Amino acid sequence: MRRSSRWAELRRALRDDAGSASLEFLTVGVLLFVPLVYLSLSLGQIQHAVLGIEGAARHAARVIAAADGHDEGLAAADRAIRVALADAGLEPAAAEVAISCAPAAGDCQTPRGTVSVQVDATVPLPLAPPVLALDVGMGVPVSALASQPVSAFGGAP
Repeated sequence: MRRSSRWAELRRALRDDAGSASLEFLTVGVLLFVPLVYLSLSLGQIQHAVLGIEGAARHAARVIAAADGHDEGLAAADRAIRVALADAGLEPAAAEVAISCAPAAGDCQTPRGTVSVQVDATVPLPLAPPVLALDVGMGVPVSALASQPVSAFGGAP
């Protein structure tokens, strides 16, 4: 009978759940906490880049509309875009910029015209390795479009 009592004690010990709830809580908590932290980091980085890209488009449209000449406006817009993207932590070479003027007279200083600037870029995700051994990591495409009217009295206010 001695042998059966040992097996009974062992079965009772294995069935006893005392203390396992805290271990389960810690395991599930860590498994849920890591993705939540990564999601927070990713959304923060994407929002930071979106604000930078929106600022780049807005400032570029403003400086083109307020410039004294077309070439001066484009040079000032290039500087504004580079500064805004650098502040957002993005490479200026990675952004695509499209500038359009209405009416399409080839010159963005047409009185009562409109200057539109669109900036497109891809925001890299934090800690994301390059995909398929390429040099490009995973990212989220973002874009911004800004329009600015040109003064009725010319480009300069």
